[in-house]
Amino acid sequence: MIHHRHFELRADRARLRFFRRVALVAVVVLALAVFGFITVVLSITGRAGPSGSWPSTAIAVLLMIGVGLVMVALVRKARGFAWPLGAVMEAADRVAEGDYGVRVNESGPPPIRALTRSFNTMTARLQSADRVRRDLMADVAHELRTPLSVLQGRLEGLLDGVYARDDRQVSQLLDETRVLSRLVEDLRTLALSDAGALPLEREPTDIVSLARDVADTMGPEAARSSVVLQANASINNAVADVDPLRIREVLTNLVTNAIRHSPAGAAVTLTIAADAAGIVVTVADSGEGMTPETLARLFDRFHKGPGSRGSGLGLAIAKGIVAAHGGNITASSAPGRGTEVTFTLPR
Repeated sequence: MIHHRHFELRADRARLRFFRRVALVAVVVLALAVFGFITVVLSITGRAGPSGSWPSTAIAVLLMIGVGLVMVALVRKARGFAWPLGAVMEAADRVAEGDYGVRVNESGPPPIRALTRSFNTMTARLQSADRVRRDLMADVAHELRTPLSVLQGRLEGLLDGVYARDDRQVSQLLDETRVLSRLVEDLRTLALSDAGALPLEREPTDIVSLARDVADTMGPEAARSSVVLQANASINNAVADVDPLRIREVLTNLVTNAIRHSPAGAAVTLTIAADAAGIVVTVADSGEGMTPETLARLFDRFHKGPGSRGSGLGLAIAKGIVAAHGGNITASSAPGRGTEVTFTLPR
């Protein structure tokens, strides 16, 4: 508490010193302006006629009125800069204390309004980032709690003799550890992606061949769900400098989601094409589709749609991997019309 108060006092003193300096500069400028105008008045009145004559007196009065107007304008201009700037400085102190909800009214000259607008944008982003951080911590704790609770319950049951100590129980416990390992690895991938440090082992890769290989691998899973999985390509080959394992992960994730959300007898289509931006890969299903609200949060971490059984990290990871390759990923959907997820890779 003492340290916090000391910080406030130092901030107030610094702000006071700043405004004193601004006021001093303003006074000097005004003094120079007045001195200059008086010099001009004396020079003009001396040329206009003898002292006290009507022309010289009128010119002197007009020039003095001009001096007064200029001084008033300068004072108003200085206040127009000082007050909004002081509000920004005070708000900056509150942000430094952790209050990201503070906003500054946009007022004053255009440069000051631009400054306050940028400040408000910064605080809004800080507030959003803080909210995402808090939500992330809560979501991570929630996702870790489930497999840990299962492991703890199973182990306690084994010790108490509730469960038989056989291979079946050990296999189930091993499956839960795999869930934990997968979650931890997903979080690590997301952290590296956010930091721009996701390692990529790039090599020339034919995206068409890679997509067809993924379709062949996912064929049995589609068959178990009575879903037809097709891979179509409008180009014979599409070689790009990518990390084949990472792009395979993206394709597998998108195809798995499409199969899970498709009814029996439906089709999932994996399409590869090319345009001016690069290689375009689309995974389309004919499932239940999504509402605009769900679609807007599709790539948010830990966001789960209705009926989702995953951790809610797959699409966030896919977005990070595609972005690390210099591409982009988008989705389109409507209730009852299925979903299309498209990502583009530069050649």
